[in-house]
Amino acid sequence: MTGRIDHVVVIGAGAMGSQIAMVCALAGHRVTLTDADPAALERATAQLRQRTDAMVAKGRRSAQEVDAAWNRWATAAVPPADADLVIEAIVEKLDAKRALFAELDARCGPDTVFASNSSSFVPSSMASATGRADRFVNLHFFNPALVMTCVEVVRGPDTADDVAAEAVEFVTGLGKVPVVLEREIPGFVANRLLGAVRDEALALYEGGYADIEAIDTAARTALGYPMGPFELMDLTGIDIGYLTKKARFAETGDPADQPSDTVAALVADGHLGRKSGRGFYLYDQAGQRLGKAL
Repeated sequence: MTGRIDHVVVIGAGAMGSQIAMVCALAGHRVTLTDADPAALERATAQLRQRTDAMVAKGRRSAQEVDAAWNRWATAAVPPADADLVIEAIVEKLDAKRALFAELDARCGPDTVFASNSSSFVPSSMASATGRADRFVNLHFFNPALVMTCVEVVRGPDTADDVAAEAVEFVTGLGKVPVVLEREIPGFVANRLLGAVRDEALALYEGGYADIEAIDTAARTALGYPMGPFELMDLTGIDIGYLTKKARFAETGDPADQPSDTVAALVADGHLGRKSGRGFYLYDQAGQRLGKAL
């Protein structure tokens, strides 16, 4: 645990929010994971129990470390007001995020730092819903947060220097590697790079030049990527990329920023990747790939 940040509140018990919360607990912070859906909190807790048990079984963490993390863990339907840091990880919809931060601004103390895990929306687009733009940053973790080491730390135009420095110190204390953006830009660094690869992969597929499996194989075997762009979209959720593109298009009006026809059709049909059992590939209930869906 570093700096003055002790109690971390993470809002949103999906895959990202729950894992971010456990990363913080394992690093020594008191953590409250919150979600309005009790079932989501139960699922998240059960899944994290399995993950932390596996860490112990594989020798990656000691039983004492894991027990201590769970002793610092709590869940709640409503975010407590005594947080030192709030990390938002809810649905990628700007109106929902702005409404949440406006509510939190009225409830939390003046020293509480607000952070969003979003890479779709820059800090200023959310901070402007609060009276503390100087205490707002984006902390963009990558999926799966328990494994991936990079965290993008993004300053808004009004973020105070001491808050940005505290955010970097916090990320370092988690055992992660902070990548600092001194100016905000939609997509930040990693996702802008990934987005270029994703868009080209979709153009190759839609142009009939190669199928999804061939493109993924080329990315893995020629470029050394751990997984291909279609495999990655299935892992992170096709709807996440879709919403990101929709938000970018709403901001720029550039037709190149529109979601591709393939992605739009998959989202319309509810085929969102591993979490729905079908995306670019088919999956069983355990998330194991069965074959191509397209």
